[in-house]
Amino acid sequence: MRPEVRSQLDPFFWSLAQSSESALLLDYDGTLAPFQTQRDQAFPYPGIALLLQEIVRDACSRVLVISGREVTDLLPLLNIHPRPEIWGIHGLQRLRTDGTTEMPHLDPQTLHGLSDAERWLSYKHLRHRAEFKPGGIAVHWRGLSALDAADLRARVLLGWRPIVAEYGLDLLEFDGGIEIRACKANKGDAVRGFLAQINPKTPVAYLGDDTTDEQAFHGMGDRGITVLVRPEWRETSAQVWLRPPGELIDFLQLWLNCCTESHRDAFGGTARAI
Repeated sequence: MRPEVRSQLDPFFWSLAQSSESALLLDYDGTLAPFQTQRDQAFPYPGIALLLQEIVRDACSRVLVISGREVTDLLPLLNIHPRPEIWGIHGLQRLRTDGTTEMPHLDPQTLHGLSDAERWLSYKHLRHRAEFKPGGIAVHWRGLSALDAADLRARVLLGWRPIVAEYGLDLLEFDGGIEIRACKANKGDAVRGFLAQINPKTPVAYLGDDTTDEQAFHGMGDRGITVLVRPEWRETSAQVWLRPPGELIDFLQLWLNCCTESHRDAFGGTARAI
């Protein structure tokens, strides 16, 4: 880990080592796993799943994976036992550690709007580019040339903007695609709702890579630490930038050490000890 990054993280990890509870919030694609054209092959970076599994096993850390994907898409990719909480569709769909799921009922207007968006894709012969999930439809152009991606983006925006206006839906652009979705599906709202449920003094971190994670960074407010995980820097409101996979692995290993009883003394003196 770069020395300047380590110095930014030291105060947070010192507070983590002093706490009996903590929360680790993580995006998936682009953060825990590299982007793949075939989305069912987007497995975590080597070593990440094992570290996460050890952190989940430690009782002091509550681990949430908050993704734009549907929950059932993430389970075979993560393959962690015991598994963390998984919040899919930007926090709209939630799978608890006990196996129970939570998904709000969508109002008829939202369902009609998504049906119109799906019919438009069929009419334009674009269904093969789409990911269908409860509460949203995403069109992906990863793997296309820059020119073809720009053309597809323009076509989808032209077709979907009237639907968004008529039915009160949201349009969300992300790295490699665009999504039409229920207006209540927002990572920022998901993070704010989670923070309202826990002790204000609990150390919390959110790690993400995409523009959709900016909502979560803002949702964190002044709680804990926000971390951008990307090979290249981009403008962000996150406090720290990590380059995956090496610095991400270092971060998770430090987290595990701080939350493991046998390592607490090594982290409990001063921030410099980290």
